[in-house]
Amino acid sequence: MTDEKKPDRGHLRIDEEECKGCGLCIEACPPKVISLSERLNHYGYRTALYAGSGCTGCGICFMVCPEPGAITVLRLVSAQKVEASDSHPFRDKAAEESGATARATGTVEGTIACASN
Repeated sequence: MTDEKKPDRGHLRIDEEECKGCGLCIEACPPKVISLSERLNHYGYRTALYAGSGCTGCGICFMVCPEPGAITVLRLVSAQKVEASDSHPFRDKAAEESGATARATGTVEGTIACASN
């Protein structure tokens, strides 16, 4: 049996200046890829920290977060899906807005949640 790693289906951005370290996202995350940082932000809170891989792009962490703008979830798609759905309305717009570029494992399809001002 090979230990083949599945490609990430999502990516998290956590704004350390907005996060208050409540831990709700940590408890709610199905793949358990969020933890508390050892560093403190300017308010003195230990903030949420994304492990860097393993995100499924489900958006549950965003939904439970009480702090608007603290978590942004980006959903990634494989290059094969991008070729199959070349006219997807969110693909180019989301990539331009987030500044994301194509990766070997996929491109940004759309933002599940974004910061509100």
